[in-house]
Parts: sequence; structure tokens; C-alpha cells
Amino acid sequence: MFMTFSPVINSLSVAIAALCLSSSGYANAAVQAPAINAAPSQEDVRLYDIATAPQASRLEQDVRKLVSFGTRHTLSETQSDTQGIGAARRWIEAEFNRISKDCGGCLEVITVSDTVQGKRIANSTEVVNVIAIQRGKTDPKRVVMMSGDIDSRVTDVLDATSVSPGANDNASGVAGAIEAARVLSQYQFNGTIVYAALSGEEQGLYGGDILANYAKSQGWQVQAVLNNDMIGNIAGINGVVNNSTVRVFSEGVRFVETTDEAKERYFSGGENDSASRNLARKIKALVDQYMTNLDVMLVYRLDRFGRGGHHLPFNKAGFPAVRVMETNEHYDRQHQDIRTENGINYGDVIEGVDFDFTAKLTALNAISLASMAWAPAPPSGVSIKGQVSPSTTLNWAKTADKEVVGYRVYWRLTTVPEWTHSRYVGNVNEFMLKNMVIDNYVFGVASVAANGNVSPVVFPGAAGAFF
Repeated sequence: MFMTFSPVINSLSVAIAALCLSSSGYANAAVQAPAINAAPSQEDVRLYDIATAPQASRLEQDVRKLVSFGTRHTLSETQSDTQGIGAARRWIEAEFNRISKDCGGCLEVITVSDTVQGKRIANSTEVVNVIAIQRGKTDPKRVVMMSGDIDSRVTDVLDATSVSPGANDNASGVAGAIEAARVLSQYQFNGTIVYAALSGEEQGLYGGDILANYAKSQGWQVQAVLNNDMIGNIAGINGVVNNSTVRVFSEGVRFVETTDEAKERYFSGGENDSASRNLARKIKALVDQYMTNLDVMLVYRLDRFGRGGHHLPFNKAGFPAVRVMETNEHYDRQHQDIRTENGINYGDVIEGVDFDFTAKLTALNAISLASMAWAPAPPSGVSIKGQVSPSTTLNWAKTADKEVVGYRVYWRLTTVPEWTHSRYVGNVNEFMLKNMVIDNYVFGVASVAANGNVSPVVFPGAAGAFF
């Protein structure tokens, strides 16, 4: 005669047996309860899929469409359905709406505009941005953003009629934002993701300024802006051809730093640890973990020497923002009339775009946006003490975000560019690193989620604060 047992009884028996073994001191590790303060995984396997999702063929299709509008100069035609920036804006809006339809209305597609006039805009002109908002489910006011620039130009920045393909500068960035929306709209996130196509960049960074002001008016907590400006060229004017490196530029000292904050930073450090700079480090760490054949070059400078981009208006508004772009620029293909002189071809034409490379840089953005939107908000109120002491103590305000399971403390030598050491310290708001002298290291804190995602590191004080 055979007896059978229900799964419930079997499970109960195993549990009782495990308890008895444990009380006798002979329990196997497999049946012991995990430590309460065990560190969560630092890996989210979904990001591996996202890293390979952007498609070069779709990016090429979108860049070709943007090029087909002839010119996208800020002052160009706005009424035509086939030529000028107006037609380009409406096509971008339609693409975002098509993506939203495919995901059941997950994107809110709007235009954000203002009328401006300035040195490069002689007459009052409406500058229109097209943005798609993927609202977060649990923390919708916290925003991470990817942007590209709609407008293009030739040699004369006021020439609004000549053919100006702007294939790399910056149809590549706009196509990347559209493709990132296609990929990430298949997921749901805790924080909000914004995909932005900005106008007026070549005329004075107007679009970014307009959107930064809009973000403030909406009460957005902008945690990160990834400005993508030229993400398609792999052949540099110096003869270097390389499709495996990307530059990320970031401000050091915050543009909005006050006199008192500057004095504090002068004596305690932080000139290399603004929120923007730690955002850049976070991007590099994610690429190192989830991507292959792409190396991030962290450039500790706001932008290229003496030049600017659309992340600057966000920095001026106090938001963490970086510039993502190709490593090897070719200046004959930027801001040039299309022509051939002395055997040299000039102009920003589609032949200068490598779409496999654009797909890589789009993937960089996608995993960064996804990880930060799945991660909790960076901790606030981070402070540090340990003057004339053998140990260093970090304090921070515990967040109400229910996704937070704990915090991770980081440190590195002052001369090292990236975070080298970290320790999970649990769901606390203070931790002492014993026998670690404050004078010799740089410290920070990040929020940790159970899903494997970690916020950017926050350096103590105003110098490193994200919000």
C-alpha cells in the first residue's frame, strides 16, 4: 500500500525539518534564512535585452526621412508638408504618436514652445519642441530625459533656405530619441522618461531653455538630461576611424553654485563631483556592465573647447545634464555648405553617418534611462563628517520611495576619476567607515532597489546634490 502526501503537507514537513536542524546546529546553509541586511543584486538582466534592441535599419530610415525635408533651419518653412522645420516637427510628432498607439497610449505627446528673438533670430519666431512623456507609475514627478536637436544649418547660420541635410548634426540625435522611445515603450517604469526633440539649438540653445523652464513650471524633479548631439560619425578629421568609443561631457562646478556654496566647496572639495559628473560616471558604469564593444570616454569639461550644446540650458536651470556624442568629429561635415573644394567634400550628408554606431549610442541612452527610471531617486540631504578623526561618517535623508531597500556607500582616492569601492549598508540613514580618514578619499551615497538598479552616486553637500 502506497501513501501519498499533498504538496502542502510536504512543504510543511520540510519547513519543520529545517527548523529542527537549525535548532540543533546542523542546518544546511540552503535552508537557513538569508541575512536581513543582505545586499541586493547589482544587476538587472532586462538591461541586457534593452542594450541590443535599437535597430540600425530603423535609425537609418528615420535619419533619411529627416534629411528629406531639405532644411530644418529654425527660421525655415513651417507651412509646407514636405519641406522645412514645420514639416519635420509634425513628422516627429506623428512618429511619437504612432509609438504611443502601439503601446496602448503609454506616451503623452505634446509640443512645448515660446516666441523668441535674439542675435541669430532677427524677427520674433516661434520655437517649438516636440516631446513624448512616458509617465512613471510610482514616482511620476522624477524625470530622466533624452534629447536631440531638430534644426540644421549650413555655413551661414542665418541661411534658412539652402539645402541643409543635418544628417549627423543632428538628425542622428533625434532619430536616437525616437528609437529609444520605441524600445522603452515596451516596459513600465517607476520614474518618468521624457524623449525630446528640441528646436533652436543652432540659433542660441533656445529649445533647451524653453523645455527647462517648462520642467520647472510642471514641478518636475529632473534627475538626468542626456543631450545627444551628433551620434553617428566614426571617421575623425584627424584620420582616426573608430566605432567603439563615445564621449560624455559633464560640468564640474555647478553653474548655479552660490557664493556660500563655492566657499564650502573650496575647503571640502566637490569640484569634480557635481550631479552632472556623477551622472556621467553612472552612464559609464552601466555601459561597462551591459554593453560590449563600446568604451565611454568621460570628458571632464562642460563641452568641447569653446563650444556649446543643448545640455547647457538645463545645467543653467540647476538640472544634472550631460552631452553624449561621437568621439571622432569631422569638421568638414559640420555647419558647411554642400560642396567640393580641392577634392574635399563638405557638408553634413547621410553618407557620413554610421548607423550601427548610432544604434550603439542609442542603446547607451536606453539602458541609462531605463536603469535610472527603475532605480530609486538619489538620496537627498547627504552630509559628511570626520574632521580630525580616524573614521568618516555619512548621513542622508531616508527617502519615502517604496522601491528603496537600502543604500550603498562609495569611496575613491581623490585622484581617481571613477568610483572604485562601495559597500551596501542597509536601509539606514547613517554609516561610519571606521579607520578611513576623511582627508584621503572622496565619498558618496546611492539609493538601492531590489530590482538590481542603483541611483547615481551623490557627493555630500550642495556641490553634489541632484535635487
